[in-house]
This record gives sequence, C-alpha cells and structure tokens, in this order.
Amino acid sequence: MSKSTKSNADWKVILTDEEYHICREGGTERAFSGAFWQCNGEMGEYQCRCCGTVLFSSDTKYDSGSGWPSFYKPASADGIKEIEDNSLGMRRTEVICNKCESHLGHLFTDGPEPTGLRYCINSASLKFEQKD
Repeated sequence: MSKSTKSNADWKVILTDEEYHICREGGTERAFSGAFWQCNGEMGEYQCRCCGTVLFSSDTKYDSGSGWPSFYKPASADGIKEIEDNSLGMRRTEVICNKCESHLGHLFTDGPEPTGLRYCINSASLKFEQKD
C-alpha cells in the first residue's frame, strides 16, 4: 500500500494487531464481531481508522444482515477507491481509502435503493465521529 508515508513498523505501533491485519494486510474481521456492525441510530460520520478521511455517513448506513457495517454509498467519490479483487477464487471489488490505501472491505451489487450497492466494510478499518 504505497500511498502511505508510514512504514509497516510505524503502523504496527499505531494500530492494534487486528486493525493492522485488516487495514494494512487486507484481512477481514469475523461477521457480527466488529464495533459498528449494528445500526444504532447514532448520527455522524465514519472515518478511515488510519488517516481520518471521511468515508461514509450514518445517513447511508443500513442493516444488510451480513454482520458487517453496510452503506449504500460513500460520503464522497474522492474518499474511496475501488479495485478489482480476484482473490480466493472470487470476483469482487475491494474498497480502499483513497488517501492512505487502507483496506476497508468490499463492494457488492445487492444493496438497497437508491444505488443498489452494498459497501461491506470492516469495523476495524473505521472510526466514528458522532454529530449532534
């Protein structure tokens, strides 16, 4: 993940082992285990755990039943980058932070209207800032 000015050693000091595995190594947390998988009605924005870029709004979060935080659109087109992912014998679209290239999760086309998209994101790759 080349855009970051931090080294792997720097990230290992800043992030927990799980956050490092997910954000910097492309891992996935277990379903229903992350801090943000449920919809609790709090209003605010979800930011990149690594660099603080605003990625998603609580206005677009919904319960997909998947066990991961799900959003039907990003906060802005500039915040994320979508990359073809053919790992594990599947065709998927990986979602990464456009600023620091942290792995966030994957994009699927089984989401609700108005977009029909499901950004399936790891809680460990996010931090939440509540808004009044």
